[in-house]
Amino acid sequence: MEVKRLFDLLDIQLASNPKEDCFANKVNGKWVKYSTREIKETADKISLGLLKMGIKRDDKVAIISPNRPEWNMVDYGIQQLGAVSVPIYPTATEEDYKFIFTDSEVKIIFAENKDLYQKAVNASQGLSHVIGIYTFLEVPGARHWKEVVSAGAEGDPAILKPYKDAVQHEDLLTLIYTSGTTGTPKGVMLTHRNIISNFQACTPLMPVTKHHKALSFLPLCHVYERMMSYLYVSIGVSVYYAESMETIADNLKEVQPHMFTTVPRLLEKVYDKIVAKGSELTGIKKALFFWALDLGLRYKIHEPNGFFYDLQLKLARKLIFSKWQAALGGNVRAVVSGSAPLQPRLARVFWAADIPVMEGYGLTETSPVISVNRVNPLENRIGTVGPTIEGVEVKIAADGEILSRGPHIMKGYYKRDDLTAQVIDSEGWFHTGDIGEMVESRYIKITDRKKEMFKTSGGKYIAPQTLENKFKESRFIEQIMVTGEGQKFPSALIVPAFEHLKSWCRIKEIPYTTDAEMVKNPVIIARVQREVDALNEHFAQFEKIKKFALLPALWTIDSGELTPKLSVKRKVITAKYAAIIESFYKD
Repeated sequence: MEVKRLFDLLDIQLASNPKEDCFANKVNGKWVKYSTREIKETADKISLGLLKMGIKRDDKVAIISPNRPEWNMVDYGIQQLGAVSVPIYPTATEEDYKFIFTDSEVKIIFAENKDLYQKAVNASQGLSHVIGIYTFLEVPGARHWKEVVSAGAEGDPAILKPYKDAVQHEDLLTLIYTSGTTGTPKGVMLTHRNIISNFQACTPLMPVTKHHKALSFLPLCHVYERMMSYLYVSIGVSVYYAESMETIADNLKEVQPHMFTTVPRLLEKVYDKIVAKGSELTGIKKALFFWALDLGLRYKIHEPNGFFYDLQLKLARKLIFSKWQAALGGNVRAVVSGSAPLQPRLARVFWAADIPVMEGYGLTETSPVISVNRVNPLENRIGTVGPTIEGVEVKIAADGEILSRGPHIMKGYYKRDDLTAQVIDSEGWFHTGDIGEMVESRYIKITDRKKEMFKTSGGKYIAPQTLENKFKESRFIEQIMVTGEGQKFPSALIVPAFEHLKSWCRIKEIPYTTDAEMVKNPVIIARVQREVDALNEHFAQFEKIKKFALLPALWTIDSGELTPKLSVKRKVITAKYAAIIESFYKD
């Protein structure tokens, strides 16, 4: 059966490979599994319930919730009517909610819990087109999503046939509002064809089958994880949802997944925790740990490492790296990393530990995957985002911008033909805004964001991401933003890795008071200066960080410095720390 609409996936899985654990999540400490049949039947009831409420083709329905099977059921239920889902980040502001509700004219809203329900209620005040808000969890005074299911349970699923038949390959599936680092959110219009073409091109590259499981923790409201959820259903991979970001380590051990998708920041945290534990070892155990780590950091993925190195690596995998594998559940065949650049040293050491990392690249507007490194080490180049996937074209423009064309390119920005025309040219090329180059004529290497590059007063261009990615290799540096537009030299705002700083202070017998006080401590400033000096050696004289300031608090989504994808909001941070930045250049 050919997949023309995404809801076809449930019918196909039910007919050819019905699962007892199509989706699963943890409820009151126990994993609850949902079969393919149960997902399908509930999706039908939701479609019928929405019909009774007056939802019709092209109407918009919002979903505001962390990952849970109900998210998928509602998603499929919306699709079957030809209606359009509007997934929203739970962490978005109330102002963003209101803008999205208004712009998309949502009629029904599904929110997970009390807090999200209240935000949705507040944001929908005065919006006559919002006819109902439902919660996934029981919330006093709120209507529960099961009311929609119950309303649909009275209907005959056969009623849905004409509605489903009317949905075409090119029809609008979803509106995903990109927060971006500046400006008002834009509604990216993605069709069934966009996402189907993308997961079908990615499927042959994934080393999993219907016998395997995946752990899901990246938000379904982002197209990256959502596309992967459709891919999993198409293959027959069982999807288990992590309870939260804080429980991922425990959930990995419980589920023992064969693959998962992630962002580099989470891999960095895994690595930092492992290294921190290694630092606490003593004697021969500590020596063995850092011998294995050093070996891993020198690993060459697609070239011979030599007989003696391979012999040592075999021993290191048995003695040390086997524990890394166990920490990820013991079954991982591949980790797919995206959304931000992955430090090459991390890719190298995870591959050495026999945990293949497939770094990829894409945007919401590209459904999302443009390219991805393969699980075959001979087709994987560390420091790149891999070759393009099948059906996707890429070229590098004269100014270095990466352009892409193919069935994965969005329909456009909702109600914004002007913005659409700015990014999709007359030949159908989508302008990504990323600067890059081709390695070995095949592998894409991202060097920076076009709009984030700046010029010093000496006329030299600085690519801040390149510097930032290198400096984050330091165990002392958690976050960094390079600045210096129109100035003589680049400077940096640095948020220290406070956990590592505490550990270092303990070893050096330096009393640790508060984060705010420690970032002013001359000994700590001098220690970070040594890190900056060492890392500066990798750059040309005009690129070197001449001055920096240590900041007392992490940048977060809630405090407004990060987007939901954890990208730095440069304008917000620049405005917030304008006085500090100005002080760098007073002399």
